[in-house]
Amino acid sequence: MKYYAIIVAGGSGSRMQSDVAKQFLLLDGKPILMHTLEAFANSELQPELLLVLNIHQHQYWEELCKTHSFTIKHLVIKGGAQRFHSVKNGLKAIKGKGIVAIHDAVRPLLSADLILRSFIAAEEHGNAVAGVQSTDSVRSINPEGKTEALNRENLLMIQTPQTFTVDILRKAYQQPFRNEFTDDASVVEYSGYTIHMIAGNRENIKITYPEDLEIASILKKKASENIKGLELY
Repeated sequence: MKYYAIIVAGGSGSRMQSDVAKQFLLLDGKPILMHTLEAFANSELQPELLLVLNIHQHQYWEELCKTHSFTIKHLVIKGGAQRFHSVKNGLKAIKGKGIVAIHDAVRPLLSADLILRSFIAAEEHGNAVAGVQSTDSVRSINPEGKTEALNRENLLMIQTPQTFTVDILRKAYQQPFRNEFTDDASVVEYSGYTIHMIAGNRENIKITYPEDLEIASILKKKASENIKGLELY
């Protein structure tokens, strides 16, 4: 079986209060995106890496790779107008069958265990989408501004990777784009497939706001210390 990972890096720096796109911001001295690619490259199945990036950022990324001596093999692909079109462009680079994980470039702390479980579950069930239960109380809000409490036990906070057989994902992305397509799971579900959920990791945060970088640095240091501790035994 062939394994692939499409890393979607279309984010901007607006909510990070930065002129630099958030995937290029430094986490412990290295661009966030490099940490994300390394996580997949160092995982057990070592999937083929496909990086989908805005065409205007390709040269900048190339320069960053030289600056940081980043040599992990990956194919850079032109991004689309929306995430939907970016993933579709990434899919075009995959020939034949296999299992493909779609992952946010700004989730650099995913574990090797989550990557492996995602591929195994997708191979068995056709798809695997990572999620965690909310620890906060949640409410819905209607167009008039009225809110209503929801049972958080019945809700999941969705993460990436979202992993699928290439055949299922390719079929799903033959549909025209819809505003309801907020992630790959919604695209696949709309095409008629049932989504199979797996447990995500709370450490697998999406770096969106300035404070997220500080949290990510702390979590990364903690994970590194835990690995070193295991190596002593």
